[in-house]
Amino acid sequence: MEIGITVEMDYTAVPKFQEKYAAKIPALALLCNLGWSFLPPAEACEARSGRQDQVVLTEIVRRELGKRTFHFAGKERPLSQKSIDHLIGIVCSPALNKGLAAANEALYNHLLYGISVTEFVDGEKATPTIALIDWHTTENNYFAFTEEFSVTRASGVESRRPDIVCFVNGIPLIVIEAKRPDGKKGPSIDEGISQSLRNQRHDEIPQLFAYSQLLLSDNGADGRYGTCNTPAKFWAAWREEDIADGAMLAIKNRPLSSEQAQTLFKQRAPADLDWYQTLIAGGELALGGQDRLLISLLSPQRLLEMIRYFTLFDKKAGKIVARYQQVRR
Repeated sequence: MEIGITVEMDYTAVPKFQEKYAAKIPALALLCNLGWSFLPPAEACEARSGRQDQVVLTEIVRRELGKRTFHFAGKERPLSQKSIDHLIGIVCSPALNKGLAAANEALYNHLLYGISVTEFVDGEKATPTIALIDWHTTENNYFAFTEEFSVTRASGVESRRPDIVCFVNGIPLIVIEAKRPDGKKGPSIDEGISQSLRNQRHDEIPQLFAYSQLLLSDNGADGRYGTCNTPAKFWAAWREEDIADGAMLAIKNRPLSSEQAQTLFKQRAPADLDWYQTLIAGGELALGGQDRLLISLLSPQRLLEMIRYFTLFDKKAGKIVARYQQVRR
């Protein structure tokens, strides 16, 4: 069922240039169209037991791990609660005492290779390795995102609120800063990058970036991406060579379902939904740099490919994620 268009006011100001209209709401809607599920901030907070110092959605991780099995003595066996608790304990304990780069690499290895647990079946010991992400079947993972994700700073006094955070199976892998097109302190893309770099500092919210695989800065018209500890000068644009513009346009202009629209806008002012309905009723929306970046990197299958095959750790350069010209299919 598609979203209904019932507009009584004249919104001649479409498009608007405030951050939420120019960049954030279009990004949220596009993520829905890419197959991600929106978690309102209150639900995301509940999924981490209301703890703003905790960035992993532990209840979702527990649910997804509850679907995992291991093969032993010719049968598929469910994981015990003890093993699930053990896995969650490891995932929620990034080794930040060794620095952000080391913590990020350790968690990346857990994501890529899984974590071993000890199980006992009829008195016999088994040590299966359990995957946190199903790299082979994209549909076996849960892709969700939220906005205004409050995270307590290392000082324990204040908090930061990245604009959009995307989770795979409850683990925060993507952080997006959405800015208005006309930055007051220079190019707004640079503002988003600067904010992301600041938030990675040891006195800020490094516990979020210990998990991050892709970091994005966008402003509606344009976008750049990097990864953990990527210097500002190396944040890059993406030029898509495999997904045709027609396919991208179809994704961008796909109407939200009634359920998606209700979930996305229920905590917003009614004027926001009115604005969005008027915008999409005005005809086909054009593609911008932000759209191309999100579709190219955050389509679920593409995201898993980028993390698994096109990310590496170099002793000198640190963590590197491929640019478009380095990705060959």
